[in-house]
Amino acid sequence: MCCSIQHTCRFCLVTSVSDCKLKLTVQLSAKHDMRGARISYLIEHPEYIPQLAQWLFEQWGSILGEKTLETRIKKLNAHMNRDQLPIAWVAHANGQLLGTAALRIHDLEGREDLTPWLGGVFVGSEFRRRGIGAALCATVEEAARTRGIQALYLFTLDKQAWYLRLGWTEFAPCVWHERSGHIMSKRLQSA
Repeated sequence: MCCSIQHTCRFCLVTSVSDCKLKLTVQLSAKHDMRGARISYLIEHPEYIPQLAQWLFEQWGSILGEKTLETRIKKLNAHMNRDQLPIAWVAHANGQLLGTAALRIHDLEGREDLTPWLGGVFVGSEFRRRGIGAALCATVEEAARTRGIQALYLFTLDKQAWYLRLGWTEFAPCVWHERSGHIMSKRLQSA
């Protein structure tokens, strides 16, 4: 089942994500037809797990000490939920994976006192700068809001400015696998 929301602004928040499928209107390019882009639960599209695993392994595997794609696939399989955390969503169009984001209980070792987290936000390099990441974040935020969650946290090594534009605030500096980063937070309005 799809909701009828059209997400046209790069930075607006959606008002509903009924059944967690969100129609997106994203910028078109000559190479990739983005009409019909959607955000769905990962559990509805397990066929995207191999590509997701490859992207995330390439992005963060060496930092996390992941030796194989199978480790990342196991993590993604744990996110195949709708009603309990962790939950992952995928943005996709015309059978093409565009990106992902997740709602997790914890996402930073040593900061288990902060919960829950927006995590694993990633958009394929050829699909960036089209509002897909912002729409994925908005989907996770709305899912948290509808669950009565009042605040979310995230960790980033280098995307603070982007998250600030999406309404997040700096919470605290931190170190993750010997790399400097930032914990950010966002207060959510009641649903």
